[in-house]
Amino acid sequence: MTAYSTFASFSDLGPVVEVKPGYGYVILVGVASGFLLSWQAFQVVKMRKKAGINYPIMYSQETTGDGHLFNCYQRVHQNTLEGYPFFLMLLFTGGFEHPIPSALGGALWIVGKIAYSLGYYTGDPKKRTRGSFANLALLTLTGSSIALAARLLKWR
Repeated sequence: MTAYSTFASFSDLGPVVEVKPGYGYVILVGVASGFLLSWQAFQVVKMRKKAGINYPIMYSQETTGDGHLFNCYQRVHQNTLEGYPFFLMLLFTGGFEHPIPSALGGALWIVGKIAYSLGYYTGDPKKRTRGSFANLALLTLTGSSIALAARLLKWR
């Protein structure tokens, strides 16, 4: 008996995920989303300096002026970070099943997050809803991910 006899053959593995030609666009959108986070972080750093908020203070106690603006900038970045793992998981898994719609959905999410950021950066939190269409992009990504799961589980 050789050591290799304990390994499963490819035919025993069940469904295999295929990397389709358009998946490169999915990867590029993933990279672009990293630039979004970097841009948001840079905005927070600039506003932190302007407001005179020292590290490691996360939020200002001020409710007006630059302290309030800093809180808005910080909240934008924190909000994006809160949903980022879910976004990436949906982007990269959904992209296996539907690469082009997933890449477009991911790009729409990025544009939505930019609109959200610019709205919130005004200091009026209500204007953050300008980017609410980013949530529609998540629906596209969710659908693609569910379609992949259904295929792998042979539900369709």
